[in-house]
Amino acid sequence: MIRIADIMTRSVAAVGRDETLQAAARRMRDMDVGALPVTDGRALAGMVTDRDITVRGVAEGMDAEEALVADVMTDDVSFCSETDSIESVMARMGDVQVRRLPVLGANGEVVGIVALADLATRQSAPTDETLREISTPDH
Repeated sequence: MIRIADIMTRSVAAVGRDETLQAAARRMRDMDVGALPVTDGRALAGMVTDRDITVRGVAEGMDAEEALVADVMTDDVSFCSETDSIESVMARMGDVQVRRLPVLGANGEVVGIVALADLATRQSAPTDETLREISTPDH
């Protein structure tokens, strides 16, 4: 059986909750990603997206050089384990309506990220139902 560890992206960048919005945006630019796991030490503290920075930060008048990731991040975030099955992760993504999940190792540290695109391109299970669940309002 294929596990998330077999298809996840391992070279995931993270950002600390006490880093600035500018630092997070630069990391996203350099990594060519739109979301980063937020860590507190090595533990998962949340997720921050380019949209969070723009809508919750900049649009509200925050100074990107001074405001912190903690000010705009989502702290109640779903995650999966590297030993989870593809089916359970696809179900979780549909249930919580997200396109990516941080992957935690046995010690609770962030070891990767799995995106719907990974599921669509790196394994054979159909992802159309998961995408439909993610995209349906008031799921």
